[in-house]
Amino acid sequence: MASPSEPCELVCNNTFSNGVADLFSLSDGNLTINGVTLLSEVPENVAFTSFGAVNHASSNAPPSLVKEVQSRSHKGGFLGFAHPEASPCPTNSLGKFSDRRFLSIFRFKTWWSTMWVGSRGSDLQAETQWVLFEVPEVGSYVLLLPLIEGKFRSAISHGDSDGDSDHVLLCGESGSSRVLADSFKALAYVHVGDNPFTLMREAYAAARVHLGTFRLREEKPLPPIVDKFGWCTWDAFYLTVEPIGVCRGVKDFADGGIPLRFLVIDDGWQSINLDCENPNEDRKNLVFGGEQMTARLYRFQEGEKFRKYRGGSLLTSETLSYDRYKPKKIFSKAKEAKEARKAGNKAKELELRREIDQMLEQKGEILAEGRVDSGERVGLSGLILDLKSEFKGLEDIYVWQALCGAWGGVRPGSTHLDSKLVPVKLSPGLAGTMNDLAVDKIVEGGIGLVNPAQSGEFYDSMHSYLAGAGITGVKVDVIHTLEYVSEEYGGRVELAKAYYDGLSKSISKNFDGTGIISSMQQCNDFFFLGTWQVNMGRTGDDFWFEDPYGDPMGVYWLQGAHMINNSYNSLWMGQFMQPDWDMFQSDHACGEFHAAARAICGGPIYVSDAVGFHNFDLLKKLVFNDGSIPICLHYALPTRDCLFANPLFDQTTALKIWNLNKFGGVIGAFNCQGCGWNPEEKRVKGYSHCYKEVTGTVHVSDMEWDQVETCTELGEADEYAVYQHKAKKLLLMARNSDAIRFTLQPSSFELFSFVPVKNMGTDVKFAAIGLVNMFNCGGTLMDVEVDGVAVKMKVKGGGELLVYSSRKPSGCCLNGAAVGFDYCAEDGKMRVEVPWQEESGDAQLWARGKMILTELLDSETGNESNQLSNPFDHQAQPKCDHSCDQNKNFASVLRLTMLSPKRLVEDIKFVLPLPFLKNSIFQELLRISEEEFGLPGTGRLNWHATQLLWSTCRRRCSRGVCVEMWR
Repeated sequence: MASPSEPCELVCNNTFSNGVADLFSLSDGNLTINGVTLLSEVPENVAFTSFGAVNHASSNAPPSLVKEVQSRSHKGGFLGFAHPEASPCPTNSLGKFSDRRFLSIFRFKTWWSTMWVGSRGSDLQAETQWVLFEVPEVGSYVLLLPLIEGKFRSAISHGDSDGDSDHVLLCGESGSSRVLADSFKALAYVHVGDNPFTLMREAYAAARVHLGTFRLREEKPLPPIVDKFGWCTWDAFYLTVEPIGVCRGVKDFADGGIPLRFLVIDDGWQSINLDCENPNEDRKNLVFGGEQMTARLYRFQEGEKFRKYRGGSLLTSETLSYDRYKPKKIFSKAKEAKEARKAGNKAKELELRREIDQMLEQKGEILAEGRVDSGERVGLSGLILDLKSEFKGLEDIYVWQALCGAWGGVRPGSTHLDSKLVPVKLSPGLAGTMNDLAVDKIVEGGIGLVNPAQSGEFYDSMHSYLAGAGITGVKVDVIHTLEYVSEEYGGRVELAKAYYDGLSKSISKNFDGTGIISSMQQCNDFFFLGTWQVNMGRTGDDFWFEDPYGDPMGVYWLQGAHMINNSYNSLWMGQFMQPDWDMFQSDHACGEFHAAARAICGGPIYVSDAVGFHNFDLLKKLVFNDGSIPICLHYALPTRDCLFANPLFDQTTALKIWNLNKFGGVIGAFNCQGCGWNPEEKRVKGYSHCYKEVTGTVHVSDMEWDQVETCTELGEADEYAVYQHKAKKLLLMARNSDAIRFTLQPSSFELFSFVPVKNMGTDVKFAAIGLVNMFNCGGTLMDVEVDGVAVKMKVKGGGELLVYSSRKPSGCCLNGAAVGFDYCAEDGKMRVEVPWQEESGDAQLWARGKMILTELLDSETGNESNQLSNPFDHQAQPKCDHSCDQNKNFASVLRLTMLSPKRLVEDIKFVLPLPFLKNSIFQELLRISEEEFGLPGTGRLNWHATQLLWSTCRRRCSRGVCVEMWR
């Protein structure tokens, strides 16, 4: 197919796609869906082209995906327009609407997006990324999706206030006055469906087939941290992060019984300085974010604070006696200095600065003036080796970076790369966004931009050094600065493509293709151009423990905004990558509020606790003893009844989010009322009159069981057991039962677990709830087997196992031994105390669909360490041997074989004798499945199955606890 840099190739121009009548029609100035007008007064220069009328035969998408999308081609099509004159910012009305509810996502800052609802065109905000319309006349929903065409990206806005503001404007933008266009054939896409969640997936799948510049989430392996618990250093230290604090912080979690499985060393570790400073020395004693935003990277290695670390000094007396109040004392002094500067009291500011310098002065036994070439383990590599050696479960350590290196880019002349200081120019669409200190600082200092032709070398220079030091991934921040500096580089699309290509190749080479978290990236051109390799990204703005603008209530209302942004952004970002809900602080006033949402978000859980300031009782409701988490099967999304409501300041709606586990579903209800976007003031602000209790209802029909194929049957039960976590109530609900009513105080929540009730004969009903001392109790159930009147459950974790049983069981065994249990006949609660079981060497993996079989061999002896039992083994054909000798800790050889296409089976069981598999093996598995196992007519490897295989391979395995009960 044509790339997005080229015009679309039309193959036909009729009202049928694959023999099915197109559902959209544009005639007489009306865009209609099944005869219902969606947009009226559509200008004559706007054209509609059905999806099936565009040639996608050469799409780089998987053949099975192309076939799937083409089968639905009658449900969507493209919108374009033609102007008499070319422009770098062509804008055109697509028509108008009123009295129709919509949900939209718009950029309120350069980097961050949020939800917005309304009922007419004038309610739309500038920089809208998509609009979801409700069309109850035909029981459907329609998505209007701005796209990329040629060298232009697009967004939606409302009509000019001087004209008819109910018009929907499609705004193209090249990012360069030298890049002009006058016509477009596919600058936006529309798609219709009767399920809003399926609709989103279908629409973005169509965009993937059409553009060919990104891959969907299920096409890529997930990062290994997805089901782990971690710690980010940002709120603990800000820019004062140092080895001794990191060491003590990791130790605190281990001592508290919550071992870290990943660590993110955030901003503050790099070698940066200002243009006016010595080009070979670090900028000294930075404290808060903002102070570093005009500084530039001058070397790719770690800054002096980390460079001086002496290997082997991890648990010295200095580390053990670390003053946990030190960062807070520094922050307090820095705030005073900031206030003195605002007041014009220079003498006071200088005095406070001297005090801060003394507090930040580095000295002690943990530091050394050693050199890497001296044979001594020093610097970042020494620290990483010490951390991984001392804390065995700490597998992944990421570090922070800006997309352009540092906030101010790379200092010209400081490296072997061609870096140029480029002045910043904000795009027209950002004029309506919120004031942002970061943007002000970047405008002030400009960006040291590495020539895009060297982007691959740029990223590889950074990442190869980091990988050699033991770093396994990067958190890439400040992504959308590229649109500020694209004037001389062919526009924002071309510049972004060059940088994202270099980044993707470096991540593949140095971090196994998965070691990346994207952040400050919530604009559509990143998702359309930058997610070929990236498969995890932030869905919310930053976690703020208080309002930076001084509203004391921001301690509370900002948390609701954070929750809303993560929930609604996941609707679209989850199509491209695994949503990351960001860190929070466990000892925050709203820590439990955040924790409950993270428990069911479906992604990693990590905190930014200050050293020594933790709520371990809360964390133990989230994290297993081994640092893994009971992760849901999907990513959390708003329930349907929340899609067109405003849970931030309509004073009535509680946010409800749903997710799925292996044997049930979960809905979280959260009172997020109290803040939101103010279009007149162009900022997010508190609405104190909305910060009050709300009431709502929850029903099993709120669950979206069909969004995970293996959970569809769970939605077909006649009756469900419902467990309310906070209330500790267990209820029964039938399909026709009344909804459960709840009342939530401000910044409070309730979790509802729904489990199908199984009939075990004529008079016995049963449902396994899980470990109710964990927020996501359903995620603790690894297996549930019903055999006549007996039930066998495999549970991960320790604590109180809750089961619903309509009759008291006659006995219960724990790992084969009889144990006592509590039973309440009134509500059918059966309780068993379950101990934590340490890990074993084997992990059992189940996956559905066509799969690749594996044999694991011992890399040193070549002997088989485990022979897979496979009834069709004589039909399997070996394809390759792949050794991952670059990491001896995970050294193994994987032989990949494939079942004969005529002997495909539904379920294959893998028993792995190793607790982990090296990511590069999985990368090879995916590559081979694409290139060698594509089967015409049957499609390629089942992506959901490989995703399960990958995430479980990297998981530290727990033996689990076997619980049996019988009548």
